[in-house]
Amino acid sequence: MTTPLLVTSEGGVTWLRFNRPDRLNAIDQALAEAMRDAVAGLGADPGLRCVVLAGEGRAFMAGGDVTAFQGEGKEGRITAILDPMHEAVEALGALPVPVLASVQGAAAGAGMSIALGADLCIAAEEARFTLAYGRLGTVPDCGGTYALARLLGLQRAMGIALLGESLTAAEAQALGLVNRVVPGAALAAETEKLARQLAAGPREAQGQVKALLRGAAGRDLHGQLAAEREAFLACARTPDFTEGVAAFLGRRAPRFGG
Repeated sequence: MTTPLLVTSEGGVTWLRFNRPDRLNAIDQALAEAMRDAVAGLGADPGLRCVVLAGEGRAFMAGGDVTAFQGEGKEGRITAILDPMHEAVEALGALPVPVLASVQGAAAGAGMSIALGADLCIAAEEARFTLAYGRLGTVPDCGGTYALARLLGLQRAMGIALLGESLTAAEAQALGLVNRVVPGAALAAETEKLARQLAAGPREAQGQVKALLRGAAGRDLHGQLAAEREAFLACARTPDFTEGVAAFLGRRAPRFGG
């Protein structure tokens, strides 16, 4: 039986590769459960510095496997996919390291939701983003509405969600949904380069930045300033902070590793 999710780790970077290329990596129960279990185990790894989400074959992910969405008992089958995937999405957001989505081909439905829910997104020029839920008569899942509203604001998010229009990688970048667009042939190498850059950064500071930005919408200015103060002091206690200050004063590049 083919493993629905390929998990590899090297140099502090863990790759989670959706591995149902014959189905454009559409999510079935096995893939959903594999994602939940893999992500749940990442938080306990002190050496983890970056997570990369990618898809095998010619697509990032074509949403959920629609073959499970029909016939008697469909609600149970849908729940068996949604629940573990939602656990995985929430756990990825809570990880204290950056999560990078590397997108080629189609990022449709849940694939678009997952890509936009990552902390950073790099895409091949030929990548296409579409929610496409309206065609099925349902709503976005895997955090799609959460990510769109935060990234675009209400009106633009409504337009993309309700009209279901496909976005090119360039259009997604212009809207602020994608950080970088690269030629398809260079996607793997550029993703690796960006992941290594993130992995070489100050782990505690990156985790605190991620938490501050993700939590900002739920706090007023006073609360955000208090959170920033607490995070700054937490960083000041780390070897990376000591190294960063010394490197700055010594006019050299920092060598983080704490």
